[in-house]
Amino acid sequence: MAKKFPQNPAHPERICWGCDLYCPAKAMACGNGSSRTMHPVELFGEDWDSFGEAQETALDDNRITVQQPGG
Repeated sequence: MAKKFPQNPAHPERICWGCDLYCPAKAMACGNGSSRTMHPVELFGEDWDSFGEAQETALDDNRITVQQPGG
């Protein structure tokens, strides 16, 4: 079973978030060989987990209803 993914960790820059190992940034065990994978909070801000919901609400608010003739 996979570990629960933290929503807003205290120090996301100290960990690689690329797999379920959550290794320290300086000692990655997965061997991807490049750099650490950033946590979404580092990329998109503290409200990263509600990003898609805001877009869906905006789409629903802007949707135009077209009535079919004769109906």
